[in-house]
Amino acid sequence: MLQASILRYQNRSIDSAQVILELIELANEMREANKRGEELGLTSEEMAFYDALAENQSAVEVLGDKQLAIIATELVMTVRQNTTIDWTVKESVKAKLRVLVRRALRKYGYPPDLQEAAVQTVLQQAELLALEQAA
Repeated sequence: MLQASILRYQNRSIDSAQVILELIELANEMREANKRGEELGLTSEEMAFYDALAENQSAVEVLGDKQLAIIATELVMTVRQNTTIDWTVKESVKAKLRVLVRRALRKYGYPPDLQEAAVQTVLQQAELLALEQAA
């Protein structure tokens, strides 16, 4: 959201007052996400993976918050244990990680209807996590 707001401001699609309003909205959303994470006992990284899994509404209905939190925690550990410095470049490492993510989702009974989308979202989140760790 932040990048989108800045880009629209730079393109003169919105004025500075609108950017400020969007920043306030972003801060409120971040505060709510932190609160949800605390309630579920998740770190910010785990919460990002939780949100990636919770995009599938049927998963939330079938598994519930606690089970998704457990999956998110396991996925963060899996990503940390199986990523290297250049893992985003090496297709073999990406493929291995995809397999591990699929296994974790099946292990906990993640609904198969949108499982492939969840795998892709989790891998995108893993790339963002890797960028944060590198910085």
